[in-house]
Formats: sequence, structure tokens, C-alpha cells
Amino acid sequence: MSQMNRREFVYTLAMLGASAPLFANSHMRIAPEGKLSDYYKLKPFGNARILHMTDSHAQLVPVYFREPSVNLGIGENYGKPPHIVGEHFLKYYGMEGNKRLEYALTCLHFNEHAKAMGRMGGFAQLKTVVDFLRGDFGKDKTLLLDGGDTWQGSWTSLQTRGKDMVGAMNLLGVDVCTGHWEFTYTEQEILENLKMLKAEFVAQNVKVKEDAIMEEKFKPYDEDEGWAFKPYTMKKLGKARVAVIGQAFPYTTIANPKRFIPDLTFGIDTEGMQEVVDMVRKKEKPDAVIVISHNGYDVDKKMAQVVTGIDFIMGGHTHDGVPEAYPVKNAKGVTYVCNAGSNGKFLNVLDLDIQNGKIKDFKFTLLPIFSDLIPEDPKMKQYIEEVRKPFAKDLNRVIATTEVTLFRRGNFNGSWDQIICDALREVGGADISLSPGFRWGTSVIPGQEITFDDLATQTAMTYPETYVKEMDGKTVKMILEDVADNLFNPDPFYQQGGDMVRTGGISYRFDPTAKMGNRLSHITLLNGKPLEPNKKYKVAGWATVNSKAPGRPIWEITEEYLKAHKHIKQLKVDTPELVNVKGNPGITYKCNCV
Repeated sequence: MSQMNRREFVYTLAMLGASAPLFANSHMRIAPEGKLSDYYKLKPFGNARILHMTDSHAQLVPVYFREPSVNLGIGENYGKPPHIVGEHFLKYYGMEGNKRLEYALTCLHFNEHAKAMGRMGGFAQLKTVVDFLRGDFGKDKTLLLDGGDTWQGSWTSLQTRGKDMVGAMNLLGVDVCTGHWEFTYTEQEILENLKMLKAEFVAQNVKVKEDAIMEEKFKPYDEDEGWAFKPYTMKKLGKARVAVIGQAFPYTTIANPKRFIPDLTFGIDTEGMQEVVDMVRKKEKPDAVIVISHNGYDVDKKMAQVVTGIDFIMGGHTHDGVPEAYPVKNAKGVTYVCNAGSNGKFLNVLDLDIQNGKIKDFKFTLLPIFSDLIPEDPKMKQYIEEVRKPFAKDLNRVIATTEVTLFRRGNFNGSWDQIICDALREVGGADISLSPGFRWGTSVIPGQEITFDDLATQTAMTYPETYVKEMDGKTVKMILEDVADNLFNPDPFYQQGGDMVRTGGISYRFDPTAKMGNRLSHITLLNGKPLEPNKKYKVAGWATVNSKAPGRPIWEITEEYLKAHKHIKQLKVDTPELVNVKGNPGITYKCNCV
């Protein structure tokens, strides 16, 4: 593959009927003839096609999802994808003036666009697009990858323990997948689901503990190597042979409860990845090596630097919709890093021209899934209706209304998080509340009813229990500093979690460029008094990782709060005062509630 600059990989999808700017190594659309299929029809290229989706978080139906107004990059990642938002994103990719792409890829004019263009994603719409792209290119030459975080994020997925999504993946035709939140079910439930799953589950970095093997508590895929699952699989796409290596989320037992999966270990394991790549190259002699990853974008980029022999990393975890295959140089060539956003909003299309045992050229496309432009696949639509029907009474229950945009995504507090934090404080009688920096959760636009279905997209998980306990001020600061280092450590391999912990009842100043322990300052309570290191405070929270909390599930607490308030007319979001971010393209002030 020839090395090209950034703009040569971007594909800017225009509105239906409009012409799209064209760049080298981007796909050219067929001239529209008034058919919806023209919107997603790509000019023929290559002889092997990789489709890639990730982080759908069990959103079977179309959703509103506001992209972040803050996604800060520091150190080597300052100003580089995916740490570019809002107007900076549009300028970087030359997309100014394209309202469809502005809506899909940024937070700009979100409410206006949402009302005009409706929801995005939906598995019935995805099924239509996947089947079209398979049929248009050739089913025997097309592979569909799922990057994980698929079995969690909705009320139906929680109630069925992910089985609703296994059925949806089977119907969609997923060929290969890996995971992260899939591991927040029990080991038994995971194995039951994998037996039902038609796709191959691959993960070279998940091992079975030696004592679990000895005691026959967990049967590994490979006892000698300790691999819990297949590390890779070989797929034949037409005449091409493609290797797909799996990389599950490396910090699963740190970011999520290890009590659910006591027999498994996780890690980035670059040495193991290099060994697998080298072994696959030597033994299988593939024409292309693809890694299906749930590392997160910055971790994928560093892995691409230190591991050689990978052609493409199709990544997930950080929910970044990036409209390019990003080139990363390493000791033996270039590896391209891709990501497909979240919540079913996007589908990656990677077309490969494979000649003489290697990739000669490629074209990459990030396809937004505009639900208003795509007819629903009848079989998938029926399946979704059947899956949701037993829970319809709960899903459709209206619990409040809002005049405020409710969203979560971003490095710091979102308005949905603020409601959860306020609920924890009010219902628990606490001074301070803490809520994890989860990236999953859909958006609600002004004038929309808030249903329990909406609330479940923010709270449906297997460890939802709440707590109220006393902590001194220095402990509160230590917790915040620890999470901040997970997010802003200059070395991506030490970025272990999601976004910054959300807070209620306090405000603070934050410097993402500072060193560990010095990023937070001027922490004050709502009454304006400073947080005292040795004073005890009543702190409420949820989603404890090390042990099960004693309180009610967070959805009960939040529903009680919303029912009491009935209508959200105003909402003060406790976003920190950010310093040393002037000019950083990872922040925009043109979206409400930065």
C-alpha cells in the first residue's frame, strides 16, 4: 500500500442527490438516479470487502446520539483524530456546509438537525445496508466484523442477558467479533451466548488463569497457550485469504467487575500480538492481516506503532466516528487505524485490491446510517418487535418530559449524567455524588418525552447498585485524580477507563496537561466553600467495581427523581473550569452544555 496524506483517505458522503467531494483512496458514489440504494452504492473497486461496526450498545432501534463537544488530545495526540470536534472537525476534513455530515459527526446544531433528519442507526436499517453492500460486491467476497460492546446498553439486553443481541447479530450476518461489555455477564452466560452465536469470537489477549485450567473450571480454546478463545481466524474472500486477529478490551478486569469473570485475565499484550501476527504470517501466509480491536483509538494507534505486520486495525471502545483510515508508521511499514463510531450510527466499508499475495491498494468509507433514508429490513424489523414486545410496558412508560437536550458523550459531565448525579444527591441525601464516565447512552431532544427506555440506555447494566457513604475530602480528590490519569495519561497504554467521572455537588478547575495528582484544583461545594481534605462528606454513587454496593439500582433512584420533578426545564451541568486548553481543537464552545 502506498503511503498517502490524511486528506487522501477521507470520504465525505454528501446529501442524497448532491455531489460529494472526492479524494484519493476514498470511495466515489455512483451518480444518484432517485433510488435510495444510490445513496449507499459505491463505485466498484477491489476484490475483497470488509464491513465493520462497533459499540452498538444493544441499540436495536434508531436513536438520537449527540457527538461530544469535548474530546481533548494531549501530548502526541494533540489535534489529531479523534481529538477534533465541532467546527474544527468539519474544517479538518473539509466538510463545511454539509448538514448531513455535520449532524452525523459533530454536536453542531444538534437539536435543529435531529428534528429535521430524525434518528440514526437501527438494526433493521443496518441489515438493509449490509445486505445491499454484500450483494452489490459479492457475498463470497465480503466479511462483516463486530468490534464488541454489542450485548449491553438496553433494557432488553439486560433482561435477556445479551441473548437479544446474539439473535440480532446472527440475523445481521456478523462473521467475526470480539468484546468488552460482553464480559460484564457471568462466565456461564458468556459461554451460553457464544454457543448461540454464529460468528467467531476472537481474542488473542484473553487468557484463562492456570489454576482455573488445572481445576477444570474454564476450558480454554488452547490449553498450552492459555487462550480462552480463538486468537484469530482465517477467512477466504473470493480468492483472497484474510486473517482476522482479535483484541478484546485490555482493561476489562480493572474498568469492570472481575468478580463476574474470575477465571480470565486481560491485557494489551503487544508481545503476544506480535507473536500471533508473526505466526499467522508464517503459517497461514495470508494476503491481508486485520485486527478487530476494542482497545480504543489512541491505544490502537500506539499498538500500530510497536507491532509490525498488521495491515488494518478496525477499532472500537472510544466511540469515535473517524472518516479516514489513519496511517501509522512502524519499523516495517504502515498500519492503518479505523473506527466506526457507536450506537449503530456508522458502518465502515474497507475495499481491498489484493494482488500477488498482498494489498495493492484500498478504498475506505465511513458510512453514516441515516434512518430516514433507509427502508427497514422486514425480517430484522419483525425480530426487533418480537424481542421488545415482552418489555413494552416498561419501555414505553413515560417518566418525565424535557426542554433540555439530554446527552452523555464527552470527556466531562453531560446533561444525562447531571440528572443521575442530582438524583443520587437528592434521593440519597448526599453532599456529593459520583457517577462513572460511561460513554454509552443515547440522547433526548427538547420536547421529547423521557421514557424508561431512554433511561435504560444510561443505566442498564449488571452492576447498577447504588451506595451512600462517608468520605473525607482527600479521598474524593484522590478518586477524581485517579480517573483523570486514566483519561489523560500521556501514554495511551495507561489509559484504562472511559471519560472523566461525573460529579454532583462540587465544581473544580481542571488542567489536562498537568501531571498525575495535580490536574484538579479549587474544588468547591455548591455553597462556595472549599472541599476540606480532612472533613467527612456524605457521598453517593453507583456501579462499584470491586464489590457489590448495597443500595437500590440506579434506574430506580433516577426514575424516582424524574417522576418527582416531572419536567426538566433548566439544568445546571457541573462542568469543570478547563485551563491550558486554549486553541485545542478537541473542544468547541459552539455546542450548548460544553
